[in-house]
Amino acid sequence: MTTSTHNLVPQPGEKILFITGRLAEAITRQVVQEVSQAMGFAADVHVVGISVAALTHADWLNRKLTDQPSGYDAVFVPGWCQGDLAPLTDRFGVPFRLGPKDILDLAEFFGRQSRGPVSLDRYDIEIIAEINHAPRLKQQEILEIANRYRRDGADVIDIGCIPGESWQQTGEVVSMLIAEGFRISIDSFDRNEVESAIRAGAELVLSCNSTNVDWLSQLGVELVVIPDDPAETSTMWETAEKLRLANCPHRLDPILEPIGFGFAASLARYYEARRQVPEQPIMMGIGNLTEMTEVDSAGLNALFAAICQELEIQSVLATEVIPWSQSAVREFDIARKLMKHAVENRRLPKHVTSELVMLRDPTVSELGATALTNMANEIRDANYRIFVERDEIHIMNRNGYWHGRDAFEIFDDYIAHDPNLDVNHSFYLGYELAKAITALTLGKQYRQDQALNWGFLTVPEQSVHERRKQQKASASKTRKSDV
Repeated sequence: MTTSTHNLVPQPGEKILFITGRLAEAITRQVVQEVSQAMGFAADVHVVGISVAALTHADWLNRKLTDQPSGYDAVFVPGWCQGDLAPLTDRFGVPFRLGPKDILDLAEFFGRQSRGPVSLDRYDIEIIAEINHAPRLKQQEILEIANRYRRDGADVIDIGCIPGESWQQTGEVVSMLIAEGFRISIDSFDRNEVESAIRAGAELVLSCNSTNVDWLSQLGVELVVIPDDPAETSTMWETAEKLRLANCPHRLDPILEPIGFGFAASLARYYEARRQVPEQPIMMGIGNLTEMTEVDSAGLNALFAAICQELEIQSVLATEVIPWSQSAVREFDIARKLMKHAVENRRLPKHVTSELVMLRDPTVSELGATALTNMANEIRDANYRIFVERDEIHIMNRNGYWHGRDAFEIFDDYIAHDPNLDVNHSFYLGYELAKAITALTLGKQYRQDQALNWGFLTVPEQSVHERRKQQKASASKTRKSDV
């Protein structure tokens, strides 16, 4: 028997006890047997006197567990179990641990822990996040956007100006952002805007070509060199040579073209630029694809992060103008860390993080028809159990078992059996059915009382059990204060 510092992952040869409720007994035994055989540990299942394992509490378990769980290296209780498990560990001399909230996730729960967490905190690619049409915004709006970009992973804030106009507040805005600790670049061909920004502390200018190289090269800051015509990269090299002779720091941007306007050829230009100058800094403006391709931008950002990582392109210009790319900066921040890990370790960017899997889910598991039917036959209380699998929504309690694809029909069928359904339960069913139909439509994993998984965009929701616990605690506090 081990001490309370037992590893969360059972080791081969160990003996583990799993605690569950009556309704989940069959599926728990099935899953535990499969996982224990695969991982090489011995396991038993103990059923406590409660129908729903999720309703267990550590204090209740301490009263109900009368037999000494001797010979076990650890005891795992359902992940929804509330309360402190330390008294159980102290009483029985066996470490009690929270397992997964859903027993179907047991293999993943142990597997993820056994591989050890992957630290995705390293990256090579700098994110320059553009505030588009900055002259049209109030200073407070600019500051709010800059702060959001920084929270989402941006390293440099780019002030995007408007061609053909000269913004008199450029220096003032740059000074404000510098005072807030931001690194700033300026995207303008207007000399007054650029010089004002540089005097205020901007460190990078987008963009430099043959039309402005003579005066830009005298300003003492780094420049982004672009071709006069994206199809003619010779002008980019000519401008870069002038900057080299002037000892002016610069990075190259051969210009990424939208799909249908030379996209593939532009990728080839980046490859060729890296081949010709292996040590030269290069920037890629990925907004030309994320903004101009009507698809969710996460996949594009992951792809361009991979291209930049392999070609050692050190910076990207990202934008968040159009609705489908409104989280592009955060997406690329996650992607650049994932691709750094993948390329550096020669490991596929798979099963490392699921933060960019948003529309679908990384995995979807099901109980199966037999388990659902057995559970429906065993339920003796009014609590609802809701599942989404086999292309249907399933609802069951002691009043019956209803399933189908239309949430309204299911609700109407239930009302026919329980016409006195109160407003609280009606709201709860409606809320859960809305999530269930979304999961059914997209093929996502549905877990009752849990938020659907939208990757890094997921907003956790409080479970009904947690809400009840808080309500009881609040009521108890109120009663004590009234005494």
